[in-house]
Amino acid sequence: MSTIIVSHGLGMTSTDHWYPYLQDELAAAGHEVRVPQLPDAHAPQADAWLKTLSAEAEAADAPAPDTVLVGHSLGGVNILRLLAQHDVEAEGPYAGVVLVASMAGEVGYDALAPFFDPGFDWPRIRRAATSFRVLHAADDPVTGPATADHVMKFVTELGATATVPAEGGHFPGPDTTLPRLPEALRLVTDLLPA
Repeated sequence: MSTIIVSHGLGMTSTDHWYPYLQDELAAAGHEVRVPQLPDAHAPQADAWLKTLSAEAEAADAPAPDTVLVGHSLGGVNILRLLAQHDVEAEGPYAGVVLVASMAGEVGYDALAPFFDPGFDWPRIRRAATSFRVLHAADDPVTGPATADHVMKFVTELGATATVPAEGGHFPGPDTTLPRLPEALRLVTDLLPA
């Protein structure tokens, strides 16, 4: 079976929102699901988040070609950084990547600037995974008016297939919770190796 690794968002824990739902559904199908708690979620450091995610990927049961990576919000940026350092020649590309409400560049939060510097090596990232999927609501308050720019950057640079519902906020929106996200589950399932 495959491994799914989820990188959670800013200010969240590994048991918030739809992460346990994804974990339960995929584990019930026999897959290993890893949702590491990233350090200092309310005041994240890019290097510490990448180190934790890298350790989780190294400890996974499945090799990269049998692993799907899922990133939510800033966790998606963390996934992009992991892909940028991935040794494709030695380990092969990851089976797939699902980016949920993630960003392709800065969104105006100075404290998060280190996550976007240096800029992304898009060709290297694209080679590091076989397929990319994006789930991003048109009314996302974090990316705001630039939502289409972020989505299009993933489509053009990574060859991603995008799902853009009219509503959904940041999956979830501010001051809400979202215990289930069936669309994310569907996208992950579509990327799992046969």
